[in-house]
Amino acid sequence: MDLRNKHILVVGLGRSGISVAKFLTSRGCRVTAADNRSEDAFGDLLSEIRSLGISIELGPHKDEIFENCDLIVLSPGVPHTIAPVHRARQKDIPVIGEIELAHHFINIPIIAVTGTNGKSTTTLLIGEMLNQSGFKSLTGGNLGPPLIELVDQQKAADFIVAEISSFQLDTINKFRPLVSIILNITDDHLDRYPDFAAYARSKARIFENQQANDICVINEKDAVILSISENLIARRYAFNCRQSNEYSAWISDQTICFHTPDGGDQHVDCTDIPLTGCHNLENASAAGLAVLSVGGTISGINGALKKFKGLAHRVEYIDTVNRVAFYDDSKATNVDAVARALESFSSPVVLIMGGRDKGGGYESLRPRIAQCVKQLIVMGEAADKIKTVFADMVPTVKAVDMAHAVKMAASFSAPQDSVLLSPACSSFDMYDSYAQRGRDFARSIDELTRGAHDLAKGEKS
Repeated sequence: MDLRNKHILVVGLGRSGISVAKFLTSRGCRVTAADNRSEDAFGDLLSEIRSLGISIELGPHKDEIFENCDLIVLSPGVPHTIAPVHRARQKDIPVIGEIELAHHFINIPIIAVTGTNGKSTTTLLIGEMLNQSGFKSLTGGNLGPPLIELVDQQKAADFIVAEISSFQLDTINKFRPLVSIILNITDDHLDRYPDFAAYARSKARIFENQQANDICVINEKDAVILSISENLIARRYAFNCRQSNEYSAWISDQTICFHTPDGGDQHVDCTDIPLTGCHNLENASAAGLAVLSVGGTISGINGALKKFKGLAHRVEYIDTVNRVAFYDDSKATNVDAVARALESFSSPVVLIMGGRDKGGGYESLRPRIAQCVKQLIVMGEAADKIKTVFADMVPTVKAVDMAHAVKMAASFSAPQDSVLLSPACSSFDMYDSYAQRGRDFARSIDELTRGAHDLAKGEKS
């Protein structure tokens, strides 16, 4: 892709947009960056961008900047359906996303991971399994550094492992990973897609450019994935199988079983690994199958699983206060993620949910909540909607903020209970990100802990 002297519009100045603008400028392009936010949202960042010779357009998007360029690169947070993009396409101006741009400059194999839940865990697991198998890998994409930032690092690596979101897949053209992985597809982002079918079609784009020698790892228990992968050209590898196929992985109690033509049946004992929950065994089986497909080893898979600690804000243990354990699952921004988190608990759970609704329903959580949740605390914009769904089956109260929610959770808990923040919603009603929400949860627990210690001191005195 020859971009020298081209005028390119980068839309969205989040991390990936800024990285794209810098990359294009370094390749001799004339770059304009557009963002619908005001200057106050960026602090000192804009002066750095302008110092590179990048023009910046802030505020409501103007049609003329979309229609007077050679190429538009959209950031994932910018819907590809907005009117200025539609009008630019009518004028035959190409529109792509950051991963499509990066793909044209990456010369080593890409292993791409998508799905509604488990993408980040699986991406990091694959990277570590490859490293433990003697390869050198880079991880990024929707997780960590944008793919475009890895272009100049690829000489030192054998593989790039990329987490890919549906938003990123909406703007691909020729993006072709050597290995694609689809973990699961459940309701999510229905505030951005017209319906679930459109969301599923977006996920399916991960394998649309793959050829016969490429590999697609699919979840054989997921009916939606089976439907959208019926016409796969790439070689099919399956996890969650009921029996061994040519390339397959399945779970038996706490053991992951792999079958490949070269290695036959191979097993990894997961009894003592740090990751917990059936969903993480599924993620590990998908990751291991992908690693075996490119020459990784069972010892590498086993070594990675024994040292992998999991992700922050994903059923992350925070602290124990008065014999009640607190867990941060702020990354659970959809219903299926909450259901998977609840599978990890055998003790009664006080559950904190809520945030900005994403357009789906919550009813599918009723069986799981009936099974293990003793008290529900709701907060944020979606609080009343969530309360309506569950108030007839579990005691439900509304919190005004996170500190209030944590205090109430402590008051409702008994020794050996667990308190779980698992929102099933995005964070953007009250926070800039799920990570900020998780940090506020931890801070509120810390205040609770200090209060408990102060009370204990007072009683002793």
